[in-house]
Amino acid sequence: MLFAAQIAQDPGYLVGWGSLSLINAGLAQGKNRSGLIWFGVSLLLGPIATFFLVAFCDKLPGPA
Repeated sequence: MLFAAQIAQDPGYLVGWGSLSLINAGLAQGKNRSGLIWFGVSLLLGPIATFFLVAFCDKLPGPA
């Protein structure tokens, strides 16, 4: 059996990963960035996306 199939059977893991993605989307929107894009990135990279978003992404200027 594939390793990915075994991970998908643990609902706690999926709930945590999905929650982190939602938190990252909200954090990105607070920095005037696309929440939808960061949600997708977070689904793929998880905590690495969180670190990148917090450490390297400054707040963009809002509409004038």
